[in-house]
Amino acid sequence: MSAAVESSAAVEPPRLEFRNATRRFGAVTAAEGVSFSVHGGECVAVVGDNGAGKTTLMNLASGVFPPSSGTIAIDGAEVSLGSPTEARDRGIETIFQDLACCENLDAAANIFLGRELRLSRRWGSRLARKAMREQARETLKTLDIELKDIDAPIRVLSGGQKKAVAIARAVHWQARLVIMDEPSAALGVPEQRKVAELIGTLKRSGLGVVLVSHSMPEVFEVADRIVVMLRGHKVADMRCEETSIEEVVRLMVGGAHPVPHNLAEKGGHDH
Repeated sequence: MSAAVESSAAVEPPRLEFRNATRRFGAVTAAEGVSFSVHGGECVAVVGDNGAGKTTLMNLASGVFPPSSGTIAIDGAEVSLGSPTEARDRGIETIFQDLACCENLDAAANIFLGRELRLSRRWGSRLARKAMREQARETLKTLDIELKDIDAPIRVLSGGQKKAVAIARAVHWQARLVIMDEPSAALGVPEQRKVAELIGTLKRSGLGVVLVSHSMPEVFEVADRIVVMLRGHKVADMRCEETSIEEVVRLMVGGAHPVPHNLAEKGGHDH
């Protein structure tokens, strides 16, 4: 982070904070006693092998299900997120790997999906398509996203352009924190570069970003900090400039770090 952002982060409460968060599914503990925070203007990458608990943490923050114990705080206040809608209402937008977009609709319709604008009552329940198109165009312009035809169904767009539309949706609805699940998966190098640029734009705009990724080059390019998960436990929280890909990989597989108490008996899984 820049000095200005670090100074701001020092006085502002975290956009998102896990406080000793635990989630159990029957006899399986998917995440246990996890604590870390994400400030505005900061990208925190959450990494770990399959079954490490990354998805569980993101689902807690997205309102998919609540912690079994521990809490989640937004802007310093503990919250109870009963659904993804409540998470969005509090400024948390999640961009899943499958994007949750409708392939047959255009960019504007996807940006407003589920939150469509409508004309005044005298026009009945008709959609305000022109207003949505203009607002979508402005949001895309703000993010320097160029689409040849904003009215084309997004199924004709490249993978990178679809990711850009999903990011634009989060920005348009004034997200304060964006969770991104494998944003560069299945993308070519130029599209990966564009996604990295968009993450940089989000950070400069003061948004907090949580990045879940298996790509270590991507993580070290865009993240400020790295949280390493191992079998449901947080085993490290490091600044990128103070570690290396090799060290992070060792931590992900359980090396070069003390194993948490009784971890050998636990078998957490991503859910």
